[in-house]
Amino acid sequence: MRPVSSVSAVPAVLPGLGRPMAIAVDRVHELAARYYASPGWPGAACPLVLHLHGGSFVQGLPAHDVPVARLLCEAGAAVLSLDYPRPPAHPFPRPLESAYAVLVWAQQQRRRLAAARAPLYVAGEEAGGNLAAALALMARDRGGPVLAGQILLSPMLDVCVATASLRAAGAGEAGCPWAGGWRAYLAEAADALHPYAAPARAMRLAGLPRALVVTAQDDPLRDETRAYAQRLRAAGVPVDEAVLSLATAWPSSYLDPAAAEAPWARPLHSRLQRFLACASA
Repeated sequence: MRPVSSVSAVPAVLPGLGRPMAIAVDRVHELAARYYASPGWPGAACPLVLHLHGGSFVQGLPAHDVPVARLLCEAGAAVLSLDYPRPPAHPFPRPLESAYAVLVWAQQQRRRLAAARAPLYVAGEEAGGNLAAALALMARDRGGPVLAGQILLSPMLDVCVATASLRAAGAGEAGCPWAGGWRAYLAEAADALHPYAAPARAMRLAGLPRALVVTAQDDPLRDETRAYAQRLRAAGVPVDEAVLSLATAWPSSYLDPAAAEAPWARPLHSRLQRFLACASA
């Protein structure tokens, strides 16, 4: 697969929480994004995070503030939250290739988005966690951009949709949002075997950037999240893993506009802050 055309320049970025912006991926198409930066920007060096939202690939919050992006910003990062093309109109690999093109552009624009030497991260929740994990694989395989880390929150990684945590949540085939999302994302049956489409099936995980992997006891995606963390560690990738014990209603609550004030927001913020701080330590 080849990335889409290089992303064009955009007007100078101003600080704000959820400032809309448009990124041209070619001469015809633009992607919507929201930019999050603290009022103290510019001047203070901070990590730059490309964030991919959840929604089982087919949903999202393109016109609204994204809670996880805000938490990343409050944890000390400048955040570019991308409204990637979504299936069924845009199945694999279009969303991923578009995200990769924006990742390349973000590296080139670090001085305006964060700082000239800002460490670059990918982050995502649920379907966005899938894309973030795949971007880490792509960046390794394509020789860049160099990533300081990957942040995977309840990542949607296993196309089989058959783990014990999913069964316990009653997420059977009928009406299961994740099964429906996989069907929309993978237009061809053979795509399910591609490691960029389903990172849980990736055979080679060595050489990936360090990872923060977070799930919760009540998260239906808990088992596939923890299995991926275990495989990353076995491949020699440093992993900071957390399983929150309090009620979270993940992954659906990631899309709640009020989620930044939810009980789980504080422990997640602490995890994000510690992980991002390591880049400048």
